Amino acid sequence: MTTYIVVSDAARARVFAHAAGNTREIDNLVHPESREHTGDLRTGGEGAATNASGQQRQTGNDDATSEKHAMFFAKEVADYLKNARSQGKADSFVIAAAPQFLGHLRDKMDSNTRDMVVKEVDKDYSKASIEEITEKLVKPYV
Repeated sequence: MTTYIVVSDAARARVFAHAAGNTREIDNLVHPESREHTGDLRTGGEGAATNASGQQRQTGNDDATSEKHAMFFAKEVADYLKNARSQGKADSFVIAAAPQFLGHLRDKMDSNTRDMVVKEVDKDYSKASIEEITEKLVKPYV
């Protein structure tokens, strides 16, 4: 039986496989746009747009742009899990993610994949060591 453990924030998801008492990192998904300053995403690096008279103005809602990228990445991660499920690579999932991103991920998962989630933790362990991930996420739940 193989459990996939996913630890994620809105820009990076690390995927571990746990089977027969062994945990190993098998994949690392990244969404570089989520790491950039929101102004850089909207204007190509300047943080503000310049109108015809040469005055700078803000070009939209920073939170909305960040949300959009987080939702896009959540869909990527959900699709990854769906593929792992449909290809028989995983029997269950443990997910630990930053609270807001965890909500996006829940929304993007299909029901069959969602049914395989045995534990969710609303904490960001994306930068944690494999030892810490094993201690916090594998031992208590798998």
